[in-house]
Amino acid sequence: MKLTENTLSSPIEAAQIMDYLPHRYPFLLLDRVIAMQREPEKKLQAIKNVTVNEPFFTGHFPGNPVMPGVLVIEALAQACGMLAFLDAQLAGDEGELYYLVKIDNARFSRVVMPGDQILLEVTQKRIVHRMGQYVCQATVEGRKVASCELLCSAKSK
Repeated sequence: MKLTENTLSSPIEAAQIMDYLPHRYPFLLLDRVIAMQREPEKKLQAIKNVTVNEPFFTGHFPGNPVMPGVLVIEALAQACGMLAFLDAQLAGDEGELYYLVKIDNARFSRVVMPGDQILLEVTQKRIVHRMGQYVCQATVEGRKVASCELLCSAKSK
């Protein structure tokens, strides 16, 4: 992975993502960070590959596996955390752990099933008093599956 002054020049794989986020299997929901920019606004794109062997599919729903919407939102929140950490690293800071505080305007447009690849896109609206507000969208094959606004609060590591 290479970070330049304003962007990510190569993907960040799952093993490296674990250097930034505290999540681990089965709750690490990012497989790869594919793009990040700081100007003109702070944005990040990440991928979640949805596989049939995900533990939640055994009960949601037997015979008709559907990824729970709350896990799509969690994947978006993890993408926000990656954006915050990478931005801090580029600014020369250590970075902080962000906790999900609030979900606004959550909308689910389509179901996510095994075999789908979710593109997670998050944009930072503002950071005030260690609280970050993000606009988030998840798509599969160019079709929106979920969107929301997230508020996250920083806590030192």
